[in-house]
Amino acid sequence: MKRILVAEDEDVIRDFVVINLRRNGYEVVDVPNGDEAIRVFDENNGDFDICLLDIMMPGKDGFTVCKEIRKRSSTVGIIMLSAKSQEMDKVGALMFGADDYVTKPFGPAELIARVDALHRRVNMVSAKPIEDPNEIRSGPFVLNERSRTLTKNGQNIDLTQVEFQIMECFLKNPNVALERNTVLSKVWGENYFGDVKIVDVNIRRLRMKIEDEPSNPKYLTTVWGYGYKWSVNE
Repeated sequence: MKRILVAEDEDVIRDFVVINLRRNGYEVVDVPNGDEAIRVFDENNGDFDICLLDIMMPGKDGFTVCKEIRKRSSTVGIIMLSAKSQEMDKVGALMFGADDYVTKPFGPAELIARVDALHRRVNMVSAKPIEDPNEIRSGPFVLNERSRTLTKNGQNIDLTQVEFQIMECFLKNPNVALERNTVLSKVWGENYFGDVKIVDVNIRRLRMKIEDEPSNPKYLTTVWGYGYKWSVNE
């Protein structure tokens, strides 16, 4: 199943998005505003792989819809569509729980590439080989690759699929400095269209969930001018 909810108030853009997604094998449900997006998401019991949400919509804006959908599901993929190119809009979208953002105007090739990449990540659970190790332990953390969960001192930490993959990447490389581009390639894919800064924003969001003091991280530390490192004494 490749099912997508599209929320966009501009008819021309919404039709363009829907047509191109359907041409590429996606089942699309489209709505013209944020309130309808929440209603349809709930009526379908969250049965979507991906939600494409315009930021500027009447009623509930895209940020609000993103936050509400993320509360309902940590596994659904969320891509924000925005006519604004300002950095804070992109950062805001990711901090509210989005996995990616696409800035208007965009072409069909970029749109489909970003959607396909996120769809692959969202569906990694069913694609996991059965022989994969069940758990990775690191300090107070236990990452379970079968259930796609993370706990700290026995307490569950609610992660999106992208956040889980970032944690998986670092826990498999303890005390190794990883370049931003390396993380980008491993998590978002080698052909990702977007900016490497998406790594920084997701690291910031992840620290808020796993660190005792996010502003003074103990585990997910910065290697200045290079990238990040999972610092733990085993």
